Amino acid sequence: MKIWHQSMTVLDHLPAYKARIAAHARKVLRPDTELVLHGLAPDTYPSNYPGDDISYGALFAMHSLQWMGYAWKAQKEGFDAFAMCTMADPMLREVRAIVDMPVVGCAEVSFHTAPTLGRRFGMLLFIDRMGVFYEEKIRGYGLAEHFVGAQPVGFGFNDVLAGFERPGPLIDRFRAAARRLIDAGADVIIPAEVPMNLLLASEGITRIDEAVVMDSLGLTLKAAEAAVDRGERPKRDGWHHAKPRDERIEQVLRYYGLSRFMD
Repeated sequence: MKIWHQSMTVLDHLPAYKARIAAHARKVLRPDTELVLHGLAPDTYPSNYPGDDISYGALFAMHSLQWMGYAWKAQKEGFDAFAMCTMADPMLREVRAIVDMPVVGCAEVSFHTAPTLGRRFGMLLFIDRMGVFYEEKIRGYGLAEHFVGAQPVGFGFNDVLAGFERPGPLIDRFRAAARRLIDAGADVIIPAEVPMNLLLASEGITRIDEAVVMDSLGLTLKAAEAAVDRGERPKRDGWHHAKPRDERIEQVLRYYGLSRFMD
């Protein structure tokens, strides 16, 4: 089995983060599953931090176009599944409409799993403005009654990168933020950004007091593996899910300049 991992970051600029993903995946996936790591194009952002752009809905939508090209490339190269390893699930429905392999979204699988782990869940995030984005997603999935809200974690992306070398102080800060969310009623905590999730998971943080700390990245990878095992394929009914002819998909992707992500 061969799974295409896709990040919203430029992984070429983040070697320590990329190495942690690979190490964590080796613990989570079966030995015969190959995970190939991919980030966005090297010139996507003005710095190594995507949050300065994706905290704006318009720029998030523009950057999400790359995911269409990468999913198309993954299918052409014979991958068995496409794993969206960012909590934002860029163009999840649209990507499913152009490829025939399983496409697993980190937010979708995390939000649907959370109520099986506890009564109510919440999110800690460092892109504060995206809280409303996640609330809308959760409401759309019919899970609003299980959601206590999204709160700022109190640190940022570069703090997480530094935390890969010295995790202890950052984990203490996460614990303090988690306890505020627990006080609000959460017994499941979703670290909203995958780098933060990865630091916690790779350091063995699975609970704060009695609340579960979800490993959304590990869950996404295992869900992709399981979807391939089950032979899942995207559904094809209705306007949203109907798949155009492959030739026309390729023509339109190239028309809009996405060939640089496809070839």
